[in-house]
Amino acid sequence: MKRFFTHASTSPNLQIIASLDVARRQMELEGYELVNRAIQLALDVRREVNSHPLISKYFRVLGADDMIPAEFRNSGFIDYLTPGANWATAVKALREDEFALDVTRLTLVCGSAGFDGTQFKNLLAAEYDIQLNKTSRNSVLLQTNINNTRSDIAQLIKVLVEISQGIEKKLADGRNKGEGSIRGAREIPDDGCAESSELQLLLQPFRENPSSKTSEGDMRLAFFAAYREDQCEHLKLFSPEIDKRLKRGRNWSRQTS
Repeated sequence: MKRFFTHASTSPNLQIIASLDVARRQMELEGYELVNRAIQLALDVRREVNSHPLISKYFRVLGADDMIPAEFRNSGFIDYLTPGANWATAVKALREDEFALDVTRLTLVCGSAGFDGTQFKNLLAAEYDIQLNKTSRNSVLLQTNINNTRSDIAQLIKVLVEISQGIEKKLADGRNKGEGSIRGAREIPDDGCAESSELQLLLQPFRENPSSKTSEGDMRLAFFAAYREDQCEHLKLFSPEIDKRLKRGRNWSRQTS
Protein backbone atom coordinates (compact mmCIF):
# COMPACT_ATOMS: atom_id res chain seq x y z
CA MET A 1 0.00 0.00 0.00
CA LYS A 2 2.82 2.42 0.86
CA ARG A 3 4.44 1.80 -2.53
CA PHE A 4 1.10 2.56 -4.19
CA PHE A 5 0.79 5.88 -2.34
CA THR A 6 4.38 6.75 -3.27
CA HIS A 7 3.51 6.71 -6.98
CA ALA A 8 -0.08 7.97 -6.64
CA SER A 9 0.66 10.93 -4.37
CA THR A 10 0.72 14.40 -5.89
CA SER A 11 3.07 15.63 -3.17
CA PRO A 12 6.57 16.33 -4.54
CA ASN A 13 7.97 15.95 -1.03
CA LEU A 14 7.07 12.30 -0.52
CA GLN A 15 10.00 10.89 -2.53
CA ILE A 16 12.41 13.31 -0.90
CA ILE A 17 11.25 12.41 2.60
CA ALA A 18 11.33 8.71 1.77
CA SER A 19 14.91 8.91 0.46
CA LEU A 20 15.99 10.84 3.55
CA ASP A 21 14.35 8.22 5.77
CA VAL A 22 16.20 5.43 3.96
CA ALA A 23 19.49 7.34 4.20
CA ARG A 24 18.97 7.91 7.93
CA ARG A 25 18.34 4.22 8.46
CA GLN A 26 21.43 3.29 6.45
CA MET A 27 23.59 5.65 8.51
CA GLU A 28 22.20 4.18 11.73
CA LEU A 29 22.96 0.61 10.68
CA GLU A 30 26.23 0.95 8.76
CA GLY A 31 27.15 4.62 8.73
CA TYR A 32 30.31 4.25 10.82
CA GLU A 33 31.68 1.57 8.52
CA LEU A 34 30.86 3.52 5.34
CA VAL A 35 32.45 6.76 6.55
CA ASN A 36 35.47 4.92 7.86
CA ARG A 37 35.95 3.28 4.46
CA ALA A 38 35.74 6.64 2.68
CA ILE A 39 38.39 8.05 5.02
CA GLN A 40 40.65 5.04 4.53
CA LEU A 41 40.37 5.33 0.75
CA ALA A 42 41.34 9.01 0.97
CA LEU A 43 44.40 8.12 3.03
CA ASP A 44 45.31 5.44 0.48
CA VAL A 45 45.19 7.98 -2.34
CA ARG A 46 47.42 10.39 -0.39
CA ARG A 47 49.92 7.66 0.37
CA GLU A 48 50.03 6.17 -3.12
CA VAL A 49 50.31 9.47 -4.99
CA ASN A 50 52.93 11.04 -2.74
CA SER A 51 55.08 7.93 -2.39
CA HIS A 52 54.83 6.46 -5.89
CA PRO A 53 58.27 6.76 -7.58
CA LEU A 54 56.79 7.90 -10.90
CA ILE A 55 53.54 9.68 -10.01
CA SER A 56 55.18 11.80 -7.30
CA LYS A 57 57.51 13.33 -9.92
CA TYR A 58 54.58 15.13 -11.52
CA PHE A 59 51.67 15.03 -9.07
CA ARG A 60 51.21 15.37 -5.32
CA VAL A 61 48.40 15.70 -2.82
CA LEU A 62 48.77 18.77 -0.61
CA GLY A 63 48.87 18.44 3.16
CA ALA A 64 47.50 20.80 5.78
CA ASP A 65 50.86 22.60 5.93
CA ASP A 66 50.52 23.44 2.22
CA MET A 67 46.89 24.56 2.48
CA ILE A 68 46.70 26.35 5.84
CA PRO A 69 49.19 28.95 7.16
CA ALA A 70 50.96 28.01 10.38
CA GLU A 71 49.30 30.81 12.36
CA PHE A 72 45.92 29.12 11.85
CA ARG A 73 47.21 25.69 12.95
CA ASN A 74 47.85 26.14 16.66
CA SER A 75 48.02 22.39 17.16
CA GLY A 76 51.02 22.16 14.81
CA PHE A 77 49.24 19.56 12.71
CA ILE A 78 51.03 18.98 9.36
CA ASP A 79 49.35 16.12 7.53
CA TYR A 80 47.50 12.89 8.14
CA LEU A 81 50.41 10.78 6.91
CA THR A 82 53.21 12.67 8.61
CA PRO A 83 55.38 10.27 10.68
CA GLY A 84 54.08 10.30 14.24
CA ALA A 85 50.63 11.60 13.30
CA ASN A 86 47.61 9.65 14.52
CA TRP A 87 43.91 10.19 15.01
CA ALA A 88 44.52 11.87 18.36
CA THR A 89 46.57 14.62 16.69
CA ALA A 90 44.03 14.88 13.87
CA VAL A 91 41.12 15.27 16.29
CA LYS A 92 43.10 17.87 18.24
CA ALA A 93 43.56 19.86 15.04
CA LEU A 94 39.84 19.66 14.26
CA ARG A 95 39.00 20.95 17.74
CA GLU A 96 41.66 23.60 18.25
CA ASP A 97 42.80 24.96 14.88
CA GLU A 98 41.01 27.84 13.22
CA PHE A 99 41.06 25.92 9.93
CA ALA A 100 41.35 22.17 9.44
CA LEU A 101 41.79 19.95 6.40
CA ASP A 102 39.01 17.47 5.61
CA VAL A 103 40.71 14.12 5.12
CA THR A 104 38.30 13.15 2.31
CA ARG A 105 39.14 16.28 0.28
CA LEU A 106 42.34 15.81 -1.72
CA THR A 107 43.91 18.72 -3.56
CA LEU A 108 45.95 17.13 -6.36
CA VAL A 109 48.55 19.46 -7.85
CA CYS A 110 48.85 18.96 -11.60
CA GLY A 111 50.70 22.15 -12.57
CA SER A 112 54.12 20.50 -12.37
CA ALA A 113 52.88 17.96 -14.94
CA GLY A 114 52.21 20.72 -17.45
CA PHE A 115 48.43 21.03 -16.93
CA ASP A 116 46.24 23.69 -15.46
CA GLY A 117 43.21 22.48 -13.52
CA THR A 118 40.74 22.79 -16.38
CA GLN A 119 43.00 21.01 -18.87
CA PHE A 120 43.56 18.12 -16.48
CA LYS A 121 39.86 17.89 -15.67
CA ASN A 122 38.99 17.71 -19.39
CA LEU A 123 41.70 15.11 -20.00
CA LEU A 124 40.38 12.85 -17.25
CA ALA A 125 36.81 13.20 -18.47
CA ALA A 126 37.48 12.75 -22.18
CA GLU A 127 39.99 9.89 -22.08
CA TYR A 128 39.46 8.12 -18.75
CA ASP A 129 35.78 8.72 -17.81
CA ILE A 130 36.77 10.30 -14.49
CA GLN A 131 34.54 13.25 -13.59
CA LEU A 132 35.79 16.15 -11.45
CA ASN A 133 33.92 19.27 -10.43
CA LYS A 134 36.36 21.67 -8.79
CA THR A 135 39.61 22.95 -10.26
CA SER A 136 42.09 25.77 -9.74
CA ARG A 137 44.89 27.20 -11.85
CA ASN A 138 47.23 24.33 -11.01
CA SER A 139 45.20 21.70 -9.14
CA VAL A 140 42.04 19.62 -9.06
CA LEU A 141 39.97 18.45 -6.11
CA LEU A 142 39.44 14.73 -5.56
CA GLN A 143 36.80 13.58 -3.08
CA THR A 144 36.06 10.20 -1.59
CA ASN A 145 32.61 9.26 -0.36
CA ILE A 146 30.62 6.25 0.79
CA ASN A 147 30.04 5.14 -2.82
CA ASN A 148 33.72 4.70 -3.65
CA THR A 149 35.46 1.33 -3.64
CA ARG A 150 39.06 0.19 -3.75
CA SER A 151 38.66 -0.47 -7.47
CA ASP A 152 37.94 3.25 -7.96
CA ILE A 153 41.20 4.10 -6.22
CA ALA A 154 43.11 1.50 -8.21
CA GLN A 155 41.71 2.97 -11.44
CA LEU A 156 42.75 6.50 -10.41
CA ILE A 157 46.30 5.40 -9.59
CA LYS A 158 46.49 3.47 -12.86
CA VAL A 159 45.43 6.59 -14.79
CA LEU A 160 47.99 8.78 -13.02
CA VAL A 161 50.70 6.23 -13.79
CA GLU A 162 49.67 6.19 -17.45
CA ILE A 163 49.69 9.98 -17.68
CA SER A 164 53.06 10.15 -15.92
CA GLN A 165 54.48 7.59 -18.34
CA GLY A 166 53.24 9.71 -21.22
CA ILE A 167 55.00 12.75 -19.77
CA GLU A 168 58.19 10.74 -19.36
CA LYS A 169 58.02 9.72 -23.00
CA LYS A 170 57.52 13.32 -24.15
CA LEU A 171 60.44 14.43 -22.00
CA ALA A 172 62.66 11.72 -23.47
CA ASP A 173 61.61 12.63 -27.01
CA GLY A 174 62.33 16.29 -26.29
CA ARG A 175 65.80 15.53 -24.97
CA ASN A 176 66.55 13.33 -27.99
CA LYS A 177 65.61 16.24 -30.24
CA GLY A 178 67.85 18.58 -28.29
CA GLU A 179 65.04 20.59 -26.77
CA GLY A 180 66.51 20.44 -23.29
CA SER A 181 64.58 19.99 -20.05
CA ILE A 182 60.87 20.57 -20.23
CA ARG A 183 58.02 19.90 -17.83
CA GLY A 184 55.10 18.00 -19.20
CA ALA A 185 56.43 18.62 -22.73
CA ARG A 186 55.85 22.37 -22.35
CA GLU A 187 57.37 25.00 -20.11
CA ILE A 188 55.09 26.55 -17.49
CA PRO A 189 55.78 28.72 -14.44
CA ASP A 190 55.59 27.30 -10.93
CA ASP A 191 52.03 28.53 -10.45
CA GLY A 192 50.88 26.28 -13.27
CA CYS A 193 49.66 28.92 -15.72
CA ALA A 194 51.63 30.39 -18.59
CA GLU A 195 51.45 34.17 -18.93
CA SER A 196 52.73 36.34 -21.75
CA SER A 197 55.02 39.27 -21.09
CA GLU A 198 52.23 41.62 -22.20
CA LEU A 199 49.84 40.10 -19.67
CA GLN A 200 52.48 40.32 -16.96
CA LEU A 201 52.86 44.03 -17.75
CA LEU A 202 49.12 44.52 -17.51
CA LEU A 203 48.82 42.70 -14.18
CA GLN A 204 51.79 44.24 -12.36
CA PRO A 205 50.00 47.39 -11.11
CA PHE A 206 47.39 45.23 -9.38
CA ARG A 207 49.81 42.90 -7.59
CA GLU A 208 51.09 43.45 -4.09
CA ASN A 209 54.52 42.21 -5.13
CA PRO A 210 55.01 42.09 -8.93
CA SER A 211 58.24 40.10 -8.57
CA SER A 212 56.55 37.32 -6.59
CA LYS A 213 56.07 33.89 -8.20
CA THR A 214 52.46 33.90 -7.07
CA SER A 215 49.75 36.16 -8.45
CA GLU A 216 48.04 37.59 -5.37
CA GLY A 217 46.69 41.05 -5.96
CA ASP A 218 43.84 43.51 -5.60
CA MET A 219 41.01 42.03 -7.68
CA ARG A 220 38.57 44.74 -6.62
CA LEU A 221 40.87 47.47 -7.95
CA ALA A 222 41.34 45.62 -11.24
CA PHE A 223 37.58 45.10 -11.64
CA PHE A 224 36.55 48.69 -11.06
CA ALA A 225 39.40 50.05 -13.20
CA ALA A 226 37.28 48.97 -16.17
CA TYR A 227 34.73 51.63 -15.23
CA ARG A 228 37.22 54.48 -15.71
CA GLU A 229 36.89 55.91 -19.20
CA ASP A 230 40.50 57.12 -19.27
CA GLN A 231 41.71 53.53 -18.73
CA CYS A 232 39.44 51.89 -21.30
CA GLU A 233 40.05 51.39 -25.00
CA HIS A 234 37.55 49.94 -27.44
CA LEU A 235 38.97 48.02 -30.39
CA LYS A 236 37.31 45.70 -32.87
CA LEU A 237 37.87 42.05 -32.11
CA PHE A 238 39.97 41.21 -35.19
CA SER A 239 41.58 44.60 -35.64
CA PRO A 240 45.38 44.60 -36.37
CA GLU A 241 45.58 47.47 -33.92
CA ILE A 242 45.25 44.97 -31.07
CA ASP A 243 48.62 43.36 -31.88
CA LYS A 244 50.21 46.77 -32.27
CA ARG A 245 48.97 47.88 -28.87
CA LEU A 246 50.19 44.68 -27.21
CA LYS A 247 53.67 45.04 -28.74
CA ARG A 248 53.90 48.70 -27.85
CA GLY A 249 52.61 48.13 -24.35
CA ARG A 250 51.15 50.66 -21.96
CA ASN A 251 52.23 52.02 -18.61
CA TRP A 252 49.25 51.26 -16.42
CA SER A 253 49.16 53.41 -13.30
CA ARG A 254 47.77 52.03 -10.05
CA GLN A 255 44.84 54.15 -8.91
CA THR A 256 42.43 53.82 -6.04
CA SER A 257 38.88 54.97 -5.87
